[in-house]
Amino acid sequence: MARAVSRNNILKASAELQKSLVAVGRKEHSAPGKALFKEEDSTLGVFLVAQGKVRMGVKGLAKLDRTFSSGSLLGLPSTFTGHPYSLTAIALTDLDVIHVPSDEFLRLMKEQPDLCREAMEMLGREVTFIQKALAERRRQLADKKLSYCEVPL
Repeated sequence: MARAVSRNNILKASAELQKSLVAVGRKEHSAPGKALFKEEDSTLGVFLVAQGKVRMGVKGLAKLDRTFSSGSLLGLPSTFTGHPYSLTAIALTDLDVIHVPSDEFLRLMKEQPDLCREAMEMLGREVTFIQKALAERRRQLADKKLSYCEVPL
């Protein structure tokens, strides 16, 4: 049976993936309010939340804002594609992360196919969530336009 993934657990890494990321990454600290990365920033790799909470979102689309905590892996889409980040990640509390640069992360994915499969499943869940949220946003905008165009009879 497929395991259910809650909205805020879609980026939760397994103990094995976390252990591997800790082994190749570097621990970093962020104070509340500091950005780990911002929309349009060049990719720096992935960030495993070790302790604390971080909010990820898209400017102007509060519906996409989510809070992530320990065990969450952030920055997967940009790291896999090499494109700039499409979200902004802001520390909500004192935050400790394990930063794994892109080249190290991609090397790990090549060497550990099971971990790569897990990361790809996480990526799929993230993309599905974003697509659903954007579809809802388009629906809301379309409804709003319709209400402006209604003419009383």
